Amino acid sequence: MKEKAIFKMNGFAALVLALLCIVFGFILIIGDTSIPLIIAGIVVLLLGFIITTSLTVVQPNEAKVLTFFGTYLGVIREQGLWATIPFTFKRKVSLRVTNFNSEKLKVNDLEGNPIEIAAVVVYKVSDSAKALFDVENYVKFIQIQSETGIRHIASNYAYDTLENTENALTLRQNSDEIAEKLVYDLQKRLDVAGVDVIEARIMHLAYSSEIAAAMLQRQQAQAVLSARKVIVDGAVGLVKAAIDQLTEQDIVELDEEKKAQMVNNLMVAIVSEKGTQPIINTGTIY
Repeated sequence: MKEKAIFKMNGFAALVLALLCIVFGFILIIGDTSIPLIIAGIVVLLLGFIITTSLTVVQPNEAKVLTFFGTYLGVIREQGLWATIPFTFKRKVSLRVTNFNSEKLKVNDLEGNPIEIAAVVVYKVSDSAKALFDVENYVKFIQIQSETGIRHIASNYAYDTLENTENALTLRQNSDEIAEKLVYDLQKRLDVAGVDVIEARIMHLAYSSEIAAAMLQRQQAQAVLSARKVIVDGAVGLVKAAIDQLTEQDIVELDEEKKAQMVNNLMVAIVSEKGTQPIINTGTIY
């Protein structure tokens, strides 16, 4: 099925013509008792009623799909009052932009972690004929296929990667890229229903309740390790700079044992989370 235009004409002119036929038919039937005039009046009256069956009102951002005794004829998209083929069955399809908010879906991500995910899908009908005749119920079809697409995308990417993996997309860190892939996936699924996906974006993302506490501890441990690594790298640089400066300025001569002791003391003082207590060596009495 493909959307196609159908014959139509100004509905106001057809409405005036229908009213004139009805009024004139009643006048012929009531005004004269001769059989030919009565028959003519009935014919004119029926013609007026036939014209009224061709009238249809199309609201803004709406389409009327017309069928004639089970045969698809075409679509009227222009707003206003129109007259078309009589005795057609007219079904309206909204062309407005619509939001669909999915339920919170429980699915396993790429690493097998159970997560909760939900998304909002913004779409509009682009082909009203496909929407009505190629699927059973296009609204339910959109809902089911959207949830299927969300599950598919969620299972192909990890919620978050704690390792330094380059070019690895994750659901949490790469929301824009994931949204583009979700739109592409949904568009392929909804083409059969004549629907254009305008935007699709994740609006809820969280670990499932049974592993949320464990994953939080894992993230905290990773954050602590990363912070400690930065501290250690900085401490090594400071210790090296201190030893080099003492050596270059010939302030004190340090053998390997004293250098090792100095490195140990400085590393402990810099890396320690708590304040260190200095011990001053004032020499010995001997």
